[in-house]
Amino acid sequence: MDHFNYRNGELFAEDVPVAEIAAQVGTPFYCYSTATLERHFRLFDEALEGMPHLVCYAMKAASNQAILKTLSALGAGMDVVSGGEYARAISAGVPGEKIVFSGIGKTRDEMRIALAGGIRQFNVESEPEMVALNDVAVEMGKVAPITVRVNPDVDAKTHAKIATGKSENKFGIPISRAREVYAEAATMPGLQVIGIDVHIGSQLTELEPFRLAYQKVAELTETLRADGHDIQRLDLGGGLGIPYTRSNEAPPLPTEYGSLIKETLGHLGCEIEIEPGRLVAGNAGIMVSEVIYVKSGEGRNFLILDGAMNDLIRPAMYDAHHDIIPVIEPTAGAEQTPYDIVGPVCESGDTFAKQRMMPPVKAGDLLVFRSAGAYGAVMSSEYNTRPLIPEVLVHEHQFAVIRQRPTFDEMINRDTIPEWL
Repeated sequence: MDHFNYRNGELFAEDVPVAEIAAQVGTPFYCYSTATLERHFRLFDEALEGMPHLVCYAMKAASNQAILKTLSALGAGMDVVSGGEYARAISAGVPGEKIVFSGIGKTRDEMRIALAGGIRQFNVESEPEMVALNDVAVEMGKVAPITVRVNPDVDAKTHAKIATGKSENKFGIPISRAREVYAEAATMPGLQVIGIDVHIGSQLTELEPFRLAYQKVAELTETLRADGHDIQRLDLGGGLGIPYTRSNEAPPLPTEYGSLIKETLGHLGCEIEIEPGRLVAGNAGIMVSEVIYVKSGEGRNFLILDGAMNDLIRPAMYDAHHDIIPVIEPTAGAEQTPYDIVGPVCESGDTFAKQRMMPPVKAGDLLVFRSAGAYGAVMSSEYNTRPLIPEVLVHEHQFAVIRQRPTFDEMINRDTIPEWL
């Protein structure tokens, strides 16, 4: 469910006409719905009701501070994967004790920043990282709370580029070596082992991979406790998918996911952490773009938009599907025509959709990419010296620009020319 719907033939974001935002902000731009963000977060929080838990939003999905403040106000923690994300969370007012630091390449400087500012835990991904974190913590006179990320060798049955829980993936330590690594961690004075971390991938559309992974985590918890480790917390990562097209069967609901967690892990008495990102932000955002040209080619027609792969890279990177609809609702029974929908970047890969059936469209029309709230703006770039596009947050009948479009001068003036030129 989202809050982008047609009213009287025109698309609204909550109570604001999308065309009105476009007229004031210009295209392309991202637009997020506060009501959708809040609803999706609450679905996860309520799904774990009755268990000690913390829902830590995975900031990598969409990290604008306005989004972080919206979710933090509901009690969300944050899952960060870089020093920059940690700084964003702190700047948005999230307390350090509600921030979890994930990621396979944490630097010593990032460790120092998080230890100095406060951290709920580090999700340690490797033995070399564990040694480095211990060294930094001892040097600072602190003790770092840690979980160790175990790789359960479970096929998440998702796109290869976003699967993280198979033995050949770069994430975590093999679950077969967990006892050895936990024993090593227990000898390090700068570390406090508090739990186990697991994350098997993103955009999962069935529950069985979660079940297989969590059953292994349950067995490991009991084994590590028998070894003398005080396992208090289980970080289960995120990964629950969203429907990117309304014609697809919907992935499992957060309530079903919560029931699975209670069934497989509830008997252990652990605090549960989950780190949803896509399901919170994905359907809470759209990208709006204007048609520049309608071009007829040999054997196919093209819609050339002012939005491009640098603004929304998921189709180019993952062959990802986004429903694309006009801001003005088509008339019932309108004739459909196949179009290749492309951007202006000088790359053949700058293609959003091929032979997509569309109602009548002309230059100047506004098109909307649905389900663009996650891994959209955060993955954008200034390729071809195209400005990062604005982000807009809607709340009921009002909206605010939460990231401005930079001017060409602002972009160019970031360059520094050596004195010899």
